[in-house]
Amino acid sequence: MTNWSSHYARRAARMESAEVRDLLAVFARKDITSFAGGIPDPSLFPTEAIAAAYAAVLADPKRAAAALQYSVPEGHPSLRRWLAADMTARGTPCAPENVLVTNGSQQALDTIGKLFISERETVLVSAPTFLGAVQAFNAYEPRFDELPGPESNRTPDSFRGPGGARPKFGYVMPEFENPTGRTLTRAERLRLLDFAETLDIPLVEDSPYETLRYSGQAVPLLLTLAAARAGGIDACRVLHCGTFSKSIVPGLRVGWVIGPRAVIERLMLAKQAADIQTSTINQMVLADIAGAMVPAQAEKVRPIYRARRDAMLAALRAHMPPGVTWTEPEGGFFIWVALPDHIDTSALLKRAVDEARVAYVPGSAFFAGGGGRNMLRLSFSVTNETEIAEGMSRLAALIRTE
Repeated sequence: MTNWSSHYARRAARMESAEVRDLLAVFARKDITSFAGGIPDPSLFPTEAIAAAYAAVLADPKRAAAALQYSVPEGHPSLRRWLAADMTARGTPCAPENVLVTNGSQQALDTIGKLFISERETVLVSAPTFLGAVQAFNAYEPRFDELPGPESNRTPDSFRGPGGARPKFGYVMPEFENPTGRTLTRAERLRLLDFAETLDIPLVEDSPYETLRYSGQAVPLLLTLAAARAGGIDACRVLHCGTFSKSIVPGLRVGWVIGPRAVIERLMLAKQAADIQTSTINQMVLADIAGAMVPAQAEKVRPIYRARRDAMLAALRAHMPPGVTWTEPEGGFFIWVALPDHIDTSALLKRAVDEARVAYVPGSAFFAGGGGRNMLRLSFSVTNETEIAEGMSRLAALIRTE
């Protein structure tokens, strides 16, 4: 038989299965309370409204012909106009030429990696960080270093590589970060921009959860702050990635990158080589419904997710033993838990599933350079308050035995 592995490119060794993906089989088990998934609750999807929107497009022969045909790689004009108008209304004036439509924000991250990263060049990420971003960038064989946080005492020059090489960019999720649930303050965003300006590097802002705020005050997007500082979006150093996966539904696989038009044009060429275009009919439907559905869906789901977040925080307070700490997110889907140093959450997971009938994601999955051994991510998005209280009680009882 052919030894296929001997024919793979060297970079294939960096393509590994994510622990979240491996947990999907566990998520499907009816006897398990899963705090692992991090996906929207499908019972909240606006199924009927979406079906009606597709029917309306297909009922018009002219629109149906266009919807089922190839379209331009940068995105359908109607959706790009809507996205540009929406971003302008939220404080960042831009034009359709500043928008690239992608197959979900994951493709946006992959395309950014393809355009910017060469082998062994440095990408700066948080620690922990979104593992999907690490997977997307990994194919281009970078090395990873940690973005400076509030407690960091590193100088900007310490991030330079051999010969003074600058990092290629910094990646950050400022709102309700996956996995920690944390949100960067305005001051932290401004410090991050200062850092990027000192090193003269771009920043990639990933913002999938921004419509899911349950408490606290909204903070301007990193793109908004950068564009205001630079005198306009075409002069700023931030690429903003967004998606309809959390604000409407994930199955349509429509996301976007918004940034300086010179960069958008190059990203478009990289995307075109990969898939030619994003589904035309999905884009046309979203252009028709997004203006009404994004705010309506946010109003519908926020109270439900807020109640689940509050139930999980209450259960953590009620059941977890001393020495366990956690974040208290203002939105999104995730709570980040730190256990005592001697507990390995990867090793504990099998007992959690078999004995406590609870699933979570071990923290080590979210560290590009290693770490997080005693940490774990909990998601409250698809479990109701009763399931959360019972599941957290069982998990806490197991942790007490360690």
